Amino acid sequence: MGELRGMPGFLRGASFWLTSIAWLRSTVGLTLTRRLKQRLSLCMLLCVIALAPQVQAAGGEGPVGSGYKGADYWRSVTQGDAGYSTNKAPEAGVLINRSGEQWRQLRNNLVKRYGKWVLAATLLGLLVVYVLVGKSRLEEARTGVTIERWKRLDRYIHWLVAGLFIILGLTGLSLLFGRHFMPDLIGKALFNDGMQVAKWVHNYLGPLFVLSLAVMILKWLKNNFITRVDLRWFMQGGGMIKGKHPHAGYMNGGEKLWFWLLVLAGIVVSLSGLVLDFPAYFELRHDFQLANLFHGVASLVLVCGALAHAYIGSIGTEGALEGMVSGQVDEAWAKQHHDLWYDEVKKAQNDKK
Repeated sequence: MGELRGMPGFLRGASFWLTSIAWLRSTVGLTLTRRLKQRLSLCMLLCVIALAPQVQAAGGEGPVGSGYKGADYWRSVTQGDAGYSTNKAPEAGVLINRSGEQWRQLRNNLVKRYGKWVLAATLLGLLVVYVLVGKSRLEEARTGVTIERWKRLDRYIHWLVAGLFIILGLTGLSLLFGRHFMPDLIGKALFNDGMQVAKWVHNYLGPLFVLSLAVMILKWLKNNFITRVDLRWFMQGGGMIKGKHPHAGYMNGGEKLWFWLLVLAGIVVSLSGLVLDFPAYFELRHDFQLANLFHGVASLVLVCGALAHAYIGSIGTEGALEGMVSGQVDEAWAKQHHDLWYDEVKKAQNDKK
C-alpha cells in the first residue's frame, strides 16, 4: 500500500477497494459477474471525472501543490511565495503571514531596544537637573494667604487619570520589559502568574483611562491654547536662561506643552489600546501589529513626559504640589510662577469689595 500515499484521498479510497476485491477473489474465491465488473468500472470512471476539477484546484500551482513536499515546501512558504489555505477569513489567501516576523523585529529592535535607553536617559537627565540645578524655591517668603488654583472636580479628574496612568504604565512596562530580568528576581512561576494579573489589569483599566483622559482634555482645553505670552516663555526657557520667571497666565508654556503632548500621544495610546482590547471588531493581523507598535511608542513617550511632569510638579518646584493636593497655593507662589493669573485674581477680588 506504500505506493498509494502520494494519491489524492478519493483515489486512495478507490484503489483500496479495488485491491480489497482482488484480494477477496484470490483468497475466498469471490467471483464477479461481467455486468457487475462493468458497473464498478463505470462508477470509478464517473468519480474520476466528477472530482478531477477539485483535484486540480487543490494541487494547483505554487508551493502548496502536491509537487512541494518536506523542506522544499516550507522553504517556499517562508520565502513569501503565494499559497492557499482553507480558511474563509479575510486572510484566506495567506498560508503564513510573514509580516508577523517583521512586526516582531520592529518591536524588539526598535521599541524595546531604544525604548529602554530613552527611559534611562530621561531618569538620568532628571537626576542631573536635580543635582546641578536643585529645587526651584520661592524667591519671596510665604505670605500665608492662599488662592484657589484647582477646584475639587479638577483635582479628582487629575488624580484619577494619574492613578490609572501609573497602574497602566507599570503593568505595560512589565509586559514589555519584564521577561528580561523579572524571572531571575522573583522566580519564573511567580513571574508568570504576575504577568497574567498585569495583563488582566492593563486590559480592563485601559478603557477607563480613555474615558477619564477624554474628560480631562475637554475640561482643561480652554486654558491650554498657545498664546504670544507662551512663546516668550519658551524663548526664555521658562526662566532658566535669564534667571527671571517670564510672564505666565493660568497655565504657563511648559504646562501647555505637557497638555498637548498628553492630548496627541494620549489619543494614539487610547485608539491603539482599544484596537488591542476589542479584537472582534477588526479582522486583519496587520491591524493588531500596527496598533501594538503605535501603542508601545506612544506609551513610552507619555511615560517619559509624565516623569518630567511629576518631577517639576513635586520635588522640582517648591509649592507646586500643594495646589493639586489642597487646591490652594500661596500668593507668593502664584505671583512668582503665574503673575498674569495672579493679577487677574487680585483684580477680581478687589472688584467684589
